[in-house]
Amino acid sequence: MSELEEAWAVALAHAEAQARAAGRSDLVEYLALRTSNDLLRRTGIEWINTTFEVLAGEANRHGASIQIARDDEHRFRVGNATMVGSLLTLSFGVRKLSVEAGWPRRPNDGFVRGGGLASANVKHFGIRSASESLLLVLSSNGAPEWVVLEEKSGGRIEVDQSKLRQHIDLLLAKK
Repeated sequence: MSELEEAWAVALAHAEAQARAAGRSDLVEYLALRTSNDLLRRTGIEWINTTFEVLAGEANRHGASIQIARDDEHRFRVGNATMVGSLLTLSFGVRKLSVEAGWPRRPNDGFVRGGGLASANVKHFGIRSASESLLLVLSSNGAPEWVVLEEKSGGRIEVDQSKLRQHIDLLLAKK
């Protein structure tokens, strides 16, 4: 968590305490939901980044030479909205796989489409057809879950470790 995120969490906790003291249960509920959603977002983004890093590490232990870089102050566009979050870049020779994940932080940043908590893009440099747009949603048991947004059908496919491994395999594939 960055210093700004820590300061934001402290400010939200202070605002919630003030609202509670003033008897503003509506505001208390909103701030509690906001805090809960931010935790779900951070957890989901950390999971996807850590999973890709672990998979790259496994590949490296088997002879690959994947270089890993991470930027935790990344901004990117999804439609008309600006997401703020992280950029994970996995490089293998001239091939590159980037994972950008985040959510809007300010009102003028817009909103996450499709009822999601956060958005992510998994991009293969030079292989646009293999790139995917992801949405962080709540599963039926209330846990955060990444899904692939199917452009043609509008359907959603759950993202798990094996799905992310396919991206690593494509990064390492010899053509």
